[in-house]
Formats: sequence, structure tokens, C-alpha cells
Amino acid sequence: MILEIADIRIAPGQQAAFEEAIQRGIATVASKAQGFVGFEVQRGIESPDRYVLMIRWATLEDHTVGFRQGPLFTQWRAIVGPFFAQPPQVEHFAAVAASPAR
Repeated sequence: MILEIADIRIAPGQQAAFEEAIQRGIATVASKAQGFVGFEVQRGIESPDRYVLMIRWATLEDHTVGFRQGPLFTQWRAIVGPFFAQPPQVEHFAAVAASPAR
């Protein structure tokens, strides 16, 4: 499994609208992509205009090829893109270690 981490900065004062949009975008678009496993969104405490979106993908290609190069990406960006203060910084990670589930 691959973890996509997107560091997102939005326009000030748009938190509520962005939070609704990102949840709608996941539910109606991103979750339909092949290899989508799950997601989590966190809002910054010290920087409330900063969000971290974490999406788990079955493979790197499910995100970089299937989603990013397919028609769903355009739909996704139409929903969340208008809130971006700058392009998100996106990186991918592979698990090395984890704590056991409680």
C-alpha cells in the first residue's frame, strides 16, 4: 500500500467551504478511482489555512497513472482546486514500521 500526502494551503477564511468540498470530492470522485483504499484529512492548529490530505492507494500507479492521468482528476480539481492558495505539495510514502492496532 502507498500513502499519498498532499500539503494543501487554502485561501484564508475558507475552511468550512473547503472542508465540505474536500469531503464531497472524496465521496463523489476520488473514492471511485481504482486502487483507492481510504483517506484522512487533518487541519493545522497553528496554521488553520493548512491541511494535510492522506490517501491510501493500493499501488503508486493507481494514483499517478489511473487517477492523475484519468478523467476523475479533472473532476476532483474542479471541486477542490478553487480553494488552493498555491499548488499542493504531493509526495508518496511506503510503510516501514507501524504500531499494532489497539
